[in-house]
Amino acid sequence: MFDVIKSLIGMGKSPNFSELVANGAQIIDVRSPGEFQSGHVKGSRNIPLPNLSKELSKISKSTPVITCCASGMRSATAASFLRSNGYNEVYNGGGWMSLQGKLSS
Repeated sequence: MFDVIKSLIGMGKSPNFSELVANGAQIIDVRSPGEFQSGHVKGSRNIPLPNLSKELSKISKSTPVITCCASGMRSATAASFLRSNGYNEVYNGGGWMSLQGKLSS
């Protein structure tokens, strides 16, 4: 049961984010525009969480999606929302600085 809960909130086995990005994964940063402007993962797109439902057409369903934010809470919400809207390969990247570190290593 605990493993199911962990996977739902993105705490399961961590994927290889570098490999996902190398293979074309899209990174969606769900922070506010001001937060995004203060720093973000190179190549990420800013779609604030409150706008996500209106912006779904900008996110390909045929390419893996990695969500990120400041701490991982909003990105977990975004990942869950995307899965519930038919996106099959969605990963919660957590905080953008942490994700950036995972992409650099």
